[in-house]
Amino acid sequence: MKRPGRIVRAAVSVVMTGAVLAGCGGQDGDGRGRNDMNMQEAAERADAILDATLGAVAPEVQWAHDTWTSGSCTVTRRRTVTTVISEQRRGSFLGVIERFWKKSGYEITGVNQDREMPSIFARSTDGFLFDLTIGYKGQAFFDLTTPCVEKSDVADPTTKPNGPAYPYGKIPTPNVHSDFWSATTPATTPAPAPSS
Repeated sequence: MKRPGRIVRAAVSVVMTGAVLAGCGGQDGDGRGRNDMNMQEAAERADAILDATLGAVAPEVQWAHDTWTSGSCTVTRRRTVTTVISEQRRGSFLGVIERFWKKSGYEITGVNQDREMPSIFARSTDGFLFDLTIGYKGQAFFDLTTPCVEKSDVADPTTKPNGPAYPYGKIPTPNVHSDFWSATTPATTPAPAPSS
């Protein structure tokens, strides 16, 4: 049985991938996409964006690589947070990510303010689309889809997760306690900035 959060994530991912693929046809005139990078290079850039995004969260949350996919000219990388982010702290968590993305020069393209499953959507100037969605049991999911680029083989991500390396598709629902993110009282101050 699929969990509701996975269904929502799958639908969002399909919509995002469709939007990326719809834009592939005219990028270089023959439908091959951008020729300034290949799929492996685009995947490495996607991993770097996700590394920086999760590095902006303080106190840090535990995360794991989730199933990644590649199409004919795009790659989607995913990371799933296993730290419990309470309903009372979800707004703070999304705020940290939104502020970091804006500070990094990314355009916020949409915000879903649903109380149980909020999400934020963004785009980089070079065509990477990404989102943060809160899903089943408050689990935070990051998805990032590359623009259409030159076809190539794609390797697994090399960044090590800061917790267990779960097999793809086997990540548990949130089970790691954080004194800050798991607290059941609203945050009276914004989340602290990460230490450098």
